[in-house]
Amino acid sequence: MVPFFGYIAIFLLWPTIIVIVGAFRSSSGQPTLDNIMTVLGSSTYLQAFWGSIRLSAETALAGGVFGALLAWAVAEGAVDGVFRRQVVAMSGVLAQFGGVMLAFAFLATFGYAGVVTLALHRVTGVSVFTSGGWIYSFTGLAVVYTFFQIPLMVLIFLPAVDGLQVQWREASDNLGGGSWAYWRYVAGPILAPSFVGGLLLLFVSAFSAYATAAALISQGSPIVPLQIRTFLQSEVVLGQANVGKALAFGMVVVVAVVMSLYAWLQRRGAKWQA
Repeated sequence: MVPFFGYIAIFLLWPTIIVIVGAFRSSSGQPTLDNIMTVLGSSTYLQAFWGSIRLSAETALAGGVFGALLAWAVAEGAVDGVFRRQVVAMSGVLAQFGGVMLAFAFLATFGYAGVVTLALHRVTGVSVFTSGGWIYSFTGLAVVYTFFQIPLMVLIFLPAVDGLQVQWREASDNLGGGSWAYWRYVAGPILAPSFVGGLLLLFVSAFSAYATAAALISQGSPIVPLQIRTFLQSEVVLGQANVGKALAFGMVVVVAVVMSLYAWLQRRGAKWQA
């Protein structure tokens, strides 16, 4: 366990400490609340937080719903079937297929000179909906994020669906309950904590993503990670790196709250997985 805890300490705990300490220090190293007040008092930064929360919530909901349906379809098939093995294997790969690679794949397919964009333009002759500009917008970013959210939800939610016992459905049928009664009073309440917990994990996954957004969006900073990049790289805001750390501290707070809710839901759902 020593290498694992060492990895956690170096790449998780130490950067978190640096962010928290820096958020409450001035450029000269003195304790201050100016960085936090700058973030809270700026509509630009608050709008960036709203953009990140909105993007994360929308992609988590879309990825959660479609991923849960796909997980249910997989669970209904044979345990050792080809469909299940292929979906699980592809989900394991695509859930990690993010960052610059994912952005490049979408740009090469749907960008201004993308394969699909050019093909549709040649076939239809219309460039209003096939110009490729949508991929560089907030909507395009949401579509790209949903691409890796769906397989991630499959991996998260499939064990919960597999945990449903056949005897529970038989007991519901024997008591006169139909499909609606089974899902309303038996399967639904059992799966609800796992489903909501999965949505929270998808939210955190999208909220903390950076590389994909940085590769797609070059103009403006509609989400917090891109705002932080500005403070770390731009010469215009030179000497204000601690404001960027204050933004990062806000992200840490949001993630901590979401993960606390996830841990609570996991405890509620664990009794059905025993």
